[in-house]
Amino acid sequence: MITEIHMDAVASFKQATSLVTDKRINLIYGLNGTGKSTISNFLYEPNNSAFSLCKKVPASSVPVHVYNQNFIRDNFYVADSLQGIFSLSKENKEAEQKIAGATKKQGKLEQKLQEKRSEKELATQAFSQQKHQAIEKVWSIKQTYAGGDRVLEYCLEGLKGQKDKLFAHLQGIPKPASEPKKDVQTIRQDVEALKGDDAQLQPRLATLSFAAHSVESDPVLGKSILGNTDSEVAVLIEKFGNSDWVKQGLSYLPENVVDSNAQCPFCQETTISEKFVDNVRSYFDVTYEQQLGELSQLLKAYHAAFDSLPGLSSFTDHPFVQKRKDYITDKYQVLVDALQGNAGKIEEKLKSPKVPTALSDTTGLIVHFNSAIDQINSEVDEYNDKLKNRESALENFRNEFWQLMRWQYDQTMERFDSDRQAANQTLKDLGVEIENINAELVKARTEIAEAQKQTVNIDQAVTAINAGLIDLGIDDFSVQKHSDNLYRVVRAGDSKDAFHSLSEGEKMMISFLYFCELCKGKASAEDTHAQRIAVIDDPISSLSHIFIFNVGQLIRSVFFKGDRFSQVIVLTHSLYFFYEMTDPNHDRREKTQKLFRLSKPSSGSVIQEMKYEEIQNDYQAYWSVVNDQSQPAALIANCMRNIVEYFFNFVRKKDLNNVFQMPELQDTKFQAFCRYINRESHSLGQNIIDMKEFNYDVFKEGLRLVFEKTGYPDHYKAMSKC
Repeated sequence: MITEIHMDAVASFKQATSLVTDKRINLIYGLNGTGKSTISNFLYEPNNSAFSLCKKVPASSVPVHVYNQNFIRDNFYVADSLQGIFSLSKENKEAEQKIAGATKKQGKLEQKLQEKRSEKELATQAFSQQKHQAIEKVWSIKQTYAGGDRVLEYCLEGLKGQKDKLFAHLQGIPKPASEPKKDVQTIRQDVEALKGDDAQLQPRLATLSFAAHSVESDPVLGKSILGNTDSEVAVLIEKFGNSDWVKQGLSYLPENVVDSNAQCPFCQETTISEKFVDNVRSYFDVTYEQQLGELSQLLKAYHAAFDSLPGLSSFTDHPFVQKRKDYITDKYQVLVDALQGNAGKIEEKLKSPKVPTALSDTTGLIVHFNSAIDQINSEVDEYNDKLKNRESALENFRNEFWQLMRWQYDQTMERFDSDRQAANQTLKDLGVEIENINAELVKARTEIAEAQKQTVNIDQAVTAINAGLIDLGIDDFSVQKHSDNLYRVVRAGDSKDAFHSLSEGEKMMISFLYFCELCKGKASAEDTHAQRIAVIDDPISSLSHIFIFNVGQLIRSVFFKGDRFSQVIVLTHSLYFFYEMTDPNHDRREKTQKLFRLSKPSSGSVIQEMKYEEIQNDYQAYWSVVNDQSQPAALIANCMRNIVEYFFNFVRKKDLNNVFQMPELQDTKFQAFCRYINRESHSLGQNIIDMKEFNYDVFKEGLRLVFEKTGYPDHYKAMSKC
């Protein structure tokens, strides 16, 4: 069964529109020019390039037999004679039994095949949905990194326009063995450093060098510096351990003590004699002074080395130090504190030479600081190398970016891979089952075809068509056998081909009877299909009303009844015929039939579902077109002409010879209206007008005047919905 007919970009179908159905019988009504033939032509020849944007769902189905003008042309107008129609004979019962059994088996296999195809389609749709979800998830990479600061957008070049392409790119990247060391922010900073306006070669940082490391281990610092032990005051100084205090007091003694004692700088009494001064001074001999001089030189050298160190800002001002600024500052400050502490200890030693002291070894601090600087310099060198080879470096960053994305989206990719493997296995298994069923179907069809070769013949089809013609009251021509597989139309008493001499109505009737037999029988001995779909396009376009009734009865008996046809689609321009084909029983109609209307506004033909209550007669349909200004000009004008002819010829039996001569319609603006609508002018071949002359308001006003001046203004108001 066809569940959808999708029409687009062909003939009057300027935009996409669809017929969606779940019913066995589908009736489509539409005025001429709305697209009925286009639909039937698509179903007749779906692979024609003109229908490249059209489709039917499912794409493949049981055979679709279409009755339309193309069918008539292919079977009657082009061919020299009708193609043979095979019907099953009742003579060979054994063959019939084989056919019945094989046909039953074929039906079961076809049902099973359809079930497996449905399973395969569902599995494909399920995986398609899973893939869609994965693709949408991965698409967030583009949404996150394209736009904004655009630093990393270059990583997405060629991948921003197609979701499938972006997904395939990520899918093609192997998962990294371990989590990438760089995060997105780091990669962004690296890229920005190379692509930014400030991108330029950076100088290396100088390492620290401290020239006075030897001072920190000089042995004099650990000595206890003492004076001359032979001095008379040595015992006393050593006893009190106040040599440092005494040495400091010497600077306050006078150079010469002559007659009397001098004032003591310690107790302020005049107790200092020249001899005492000499004894004290002799205690601080040359060796003592020499060692103090060494200490002073050590302190001077230490201060000089400290002062020569570069300042902290020479490091922290460097761009590459910014992210380690606190660390470098802490290391530098620890070193400075240690150096200053050592200088203070030397100064204390000078004040108290007797007290040994030990300085901190700052070698390790210098090494640690320089190690941090070396690491930064490595980054500087790496950056400078990248800057010199910018394109290569950016490509490496791009690879790092995608390695990180692959790691971050691994859960999505793993789930998709698992879904894909499961779907592939399911589809593979179903493919094997379908292949096996198809092999069984080939066997069944071969069995049917072999049996039919013993039973099929053309005579029953010929007999059935001739009987149908007689039932319709047509007895002056018939179908006769032409050869083993062909037959043709001949008139009584004449053996020549008579098809081209038939009237349009007669041609339509015999072609439709042929179509019925073709659908009931077999087109060839190899035709093994148990069911089929019938599409019938306007089979009554050239028939009288009595034949229209007969055709309706024929369609109901051949196509609507029984289960030979899995689906029937009937298209017609006649509301009368449309109404005749509609099942009046509401419950039965709801189960089996679906009604559709074809219309053609200026935007193109549209298929709409139709309710039973909406069915109007032809006259009402003409008015519905006239009242819709969006309909094509030619269609509106034609419907106006049909309204005038129908109402005044068949309803009111009124002569209109003088109506179009009334003064009100002699205005120049009504000339196009009168020329097209006046049925008397039609007979003179003057009914062709340029639709550029069509003005909806003028034509509508002209139609109103025709009804008003003939005495039917109320009818016009009612029908025009004024």
